[in-house]
Amino acid sequence: MKIGCVKEIKNNEFRVGLTPDNVKSYVAAGHHVYIEMGAGEGSGFTDEEYVAAGASLLEDPAEIWQLVDMMVKVKEPLPEEYPLFREGLILYTYLHLAADKEQMDALLDGKIKAIAYETLQESDGSLPLLAPMSQIAGRLAVQEGAKYLEKTYGGRGVLLAGVPGTPKANVTILGGGTVGANAAKIAVGMGANVTVLDINLRRLEQLDDMFGARIQTLASNDANVERAVKDADLVIGAVLIPGGSTPKLFKRAYLPEMKPGAVFVDVAIDQGGCGESSHVTNHDDPVYIEEGVVHYAVGNMPGAVARTSTIALTNATLRYGLEIANKGLEQAVADNAAIALGVNCYDGKICCKNLADSYADYDYVDIHTLV
Repeated sequence: MKIGCVKEIKNNEFRVGLTPDNVKSYVAAGHHVYIEMGAGEGSGFTDEEYVAAGASLLEDPAEIWQLVDMMVKVKEPLPEEYPLFREGLILYTYLHLAADKEQMDALLDGKIKAIAYETLQESDGSLPLLAPMSQIAGRLAVQEGAKYLEKTYGGRGVLLAGVPGTPKANVTILGGGTVGANAAKIAVGMGANVTVLDINLRRLEQLDDMFGARIQTLASNDANVERAVKDADLVIGAVLIPGGSTPKLFKRAYLPEMKPGAVFVDVAIDQGGCGESSHVTNHDDPVYIEEGVVHYAVGNMPGAVARTSTIALTNATLRYGLEIANKGLEQAVADNAAIALGVNCYDGKICCKNLADSYADYDYVDIHTLV
């Protein structure tokens, strides 16, 4: 199979879909790999390393789009890339289609075989291709939140850990999954008072076992969320429905009740955000202030730590990508239920139920009826 990887064109996106080590694995399996010149520079990988691993370098990304059988990326294609779509192309990347109808329509119209990292799911419920970025985003959310609590950014001027004789900051985390647990780990490590809310009581038990008395756990309901947000210096939105739109747990009505200069980091913004007052930002202009609350809603948070993110992501994506390349997508779907759940669009049809449920006018079609 011909495998391609182009430079990401999203604002301040420095990750890359394939590392030189990944290239070596694909080439060893008998595949041909085409890399856009300079694609890995943002993550610290040189063209020479790709060539040494067995890749062919091409200058024109459009040529790669037209040449390959499978395109491996990090982020969703942008509108300027839609004209490069062609029927039957396998696209293997993050898609987040529940928050991007324009892209979804382009994939459907182009009859792209679109596999979303964020919905590929193992039988135990784990999301192996989302997990590494969720780990990074959760840890980064506290780091960024702590920064924007500084007065110079419009924050409260509060240090998360405080110092002897001063109060610690209160950190509220909405969602106790991978993002939430990693955010809690860093917030606890920085010395803050941490509260985690989740609708899954068994998950709260697990977090209680993990952190003990170092965190407070609460059942996620409207009353508890409102109280916890009102008391918080930093709120982290860590809610997820795989492939579907994120519920708006963080209500606009909470803003006047919050502390002036409090910070809300909406990690869920890729799927539409869990805040009614959220809208996507970028690394060039990451925050805005609404009713005195600083909002951070960057759509590609892990791109800020591109080398760590690229290595962590490709460690996870390589296994499934090789299976698709070795068998072809159709056989891989038949053999591996996790890959089948990753298929969002195929031959102009939506094959992810949570995605179809996010739009009233689109029907869900089981991928197994199409392959």
